[in-house]
Amino acid sequence: MRAAQETYSILDALPDRRVLMAAISPFQAPSFRLSLWQFGSTFLAFLAVNLAMYALMGVSYWLVLALAVLAAGLTVRLFIIQHDCGHGAFFRSRRLNDWLGRFTSVFTFTPYAFWRRQHNNHHACFNNLDRRDTGIDIYSTCATLTEYLALSPFRQWTYRAARHPVVTQLLLPPIVFLLLYRLPFDAPNGWRREKLSVHLTNLAIAAFLGGLMLVFGVWNVLLVQVPIIAIAAIVGVWLFSVQHRFEEAQWARQAEWDPVAASLDGSSYLKLPGVLQWFTGNIGFHHVHHLSARVPNYRLQACHEARPELGRVTTLNLWDALSAPTFALWDEENGRMVRFPGRRGA
Repeated sequence: MRAAQETYSILDALPDRRVLMAAISPFQAPSFRLSLWQFGSTFLAFLAVNLAMYALMGVSYWLVLALAVLAAGLTVRLFIIQHDCGHGAFFRSRRLNDWLGRFTSVFTFTPYAFWRRQHNNHHACFNNLDRRDTGIDIYSTCATLTEYLALSPFRQWTYRAARHPVVTQLLLPPIVFLLLYRLPFDAPNGWRREKLSVHLTNLAIAAFLGGLMLVFGVWNVLLVQVPIIAIAAIVGVWLFSVQHRFEEAQWARQAEWDPVAASLDGSSYLKLPGVLQWFTGNIGFHHVHHLSARVPNYRLQACHEARPELGRVTTLNLWDALSAPTFALWDEENGRMVRFPGRRGA
């Protein structure tokens, strides 16, 4: 992996937070025109690809599956828009953000208010070793190497098996988005509004799928929609996880945890080819997003390029990111993420 760009390194002093946030502030202003165009063009393309898939059902299911990849990419882009709405970054109006977020959640299968609150927890304590028990997602937490070695052989095996990339990156994501998000099983008692959002989202999804089934038939709808969500879930989970779980990612105890350090040294710049950057809504500029979640996705790149001090971030290319999930433990002694003991490179 390539650790940071030329201008800065992880050993350099962190930029002053107040100065940096003041410099980022101009990029936080959303454009109603750009937001409307981004959502409108993405959603219309999503509908067109879906209709094409149903039209091809009687021709070749292989063609349908090929289009499912395209539809999944557009679903990921819709998810990034929903994500921006949850941060209040897509429109100036909170009401518009919330209504669009709820609407988009029907097609991403992600309950808007429920996911928003979980995700805000992630922003509050990402890469903080002393706040790993706050209900955040498993992809932004990890055990230390010392903790892992202290486990019994059986518990080491179960821990390792549960966090194998095949499980975390391929098997679990579709289960989360298709099944687990249908029930607020892990929501605290006080999350009444968030629990309600799960049930209302389920009703909206049922109405959406029910309408499609009346037109195209039950099996045709399942054969179209399930692959779309499964692929989108795998890509989406991979995107958010690899940007905190790579070899150079830095973790800290509460006493040393700093939001700027966590953003620049604990998250990455995932440098993707242009077409993939478009489908993923620029979320590869993850360090900028963590510095300020109010920067709309379409301004992340401009913000990154305008501030030379952001060059200290670790840059991952596509190949780096594909191998990143194998780094599963934090080695406190050496200050780096490592693979499970016994694997080459650990």
